[in-house]
Amino acid sequence: MITGYTPEGIGYAVRRAGSAVGYCALSIGCGTRDEGEFPSGIAHFTEHTVFKGTAHRSARSINSCLEMLGGELNAFTTKEETVIHATVLKNDLSRALRLLLELATEPSFPEDEIEIEKGVVIEEIQSYKDNPADDIYDCFEEMFFKGHPLSGLILGTEESVKSITPEHLRAYSSGGFRPERMVFSMVADISEEKMVAMIQRVCSRLSGTRADCHLERGGCHLEHGGCHLDRAQRVEKSPVPQYFNDRIRKDNHEANAVYGGYAPSLGEGRSRLVAGLLANVIGGPASNSILGNVLREKNGWVYGVEASYTPYSDSGIMAISLGCDPLNLEKVERTVHRELHKICDAPMAARTFASVKKQLLGQMAVSTANGEAECLGLGKSMLAFGYVLSDEAIRETVTSIKAEEMRAMAERIFTPGKYSSLLFI
Repeated sequence: MITGYTPEGIGYAVRRAGSAVGYCALSIGCGTRDEGEFPSGIAHFTEHTVFKGTAHRSARSINSCLEMLGGELNAFTTKEETVIHATVLKNDLSRALRLLLELATEPSFPEDEIEIEKGVVIEEIQSYKDNPADDIYDCFEEMFFKGHPLSGLILGTEESVKSITPEHLRAYSSGGFRPERMVFSMVADISEEKMVAMIQRVCSRLSGTRADCHLERGGCHLEHGGCHLDRAQRVEKSPVPQYFNDRIRKDNHEANAVYGGYAPSLGEGRSRLVAGLLANVIGGPASNSILGNVLREKNGWVYGVEASYTPYSDSGIMAISLGCDPLNLEKVERTVHRELHKICDAPMAARTFASVKKQLLGQMAVSTANGEAECLGLGKSMLAFGYVLSDEAIRETVTSIKAEEMRAMAERIFTPGKYSSLLFI
């Protein structure tokens, strides 16, 4: 793997992987928390409308540019980033890179297309409202980060989306979609040097020049003057802890619940991996997770239960989400609280703990076989830190985690009275 920065200030991370298909992404350090005084949801709406026209292409031309080659073009928005990505045959990667950069730096935001897209996004908002599992998590985060930029709804509201103008979009994108906030990532069966040269050529369009740039192989820490987004720029104030146990009457066919607490931020290094391991143990994708086993496999009280961990620049959240028959809710709640108390109370037995670490390492190895997921992960890491940890370094850290570290992390996040709950009943 090679990481580095172009003379224009755009970071990159490239890795060779054997396939006829190539993956590329442009990650931009600008998301929902950066909306400021703009209408709520403008980050997500900007992601939608950059596809509606640029200085050189119409919406139809953008849509057909890669699709006619058999490729795919997509994008998503989070609280802290906007990502535009493509999957194409490796011989078409240069064309895909040019398109990604053009979408981010030269959007035209045609007014007629914007009005049409408002209807699309409003339908998306309504579909989320119709899905209690999505709706309750949005409500939980809004309450959890109350008074802080992280509380913003990614989609915004119907009213806020209707209020967005082309002027809003131009001001938001020109202020946030800047080269020093951007990272290209690529995974393809092309030499890493050729991928870097390809990115260099594409990025030179921004300045009209080419120059040598700093490279580093192997994914170690990159000494650089701060082209990646400086987390300190975002930390205006840390979130003030909000503890609540609320029930909202919804009269859905099932009851939905979220339980969550404050978790390590992006800047907490080793603690992030400890938290990731804890989430996997509590409610990871395998059926033998603690809550998956007791709630679904043993008792059949839930169809699914998930524990997720999301680190942000200045905070983090670990949340347990589930749905169940309202008649089983009391038993489910009692079981969740009991199992969390047990994992906070004593370290896991050595043999069991070794097994759960091995399971996580296996899941991570499998995920790296997914070129798109790996490409997006490279971009996220470079954007947040300015470097990418090697797979070996991650494995060594996970292997070295002690059972007491995970117990202490569980106590930090899920001590009774220090985590919150929201129920839709």
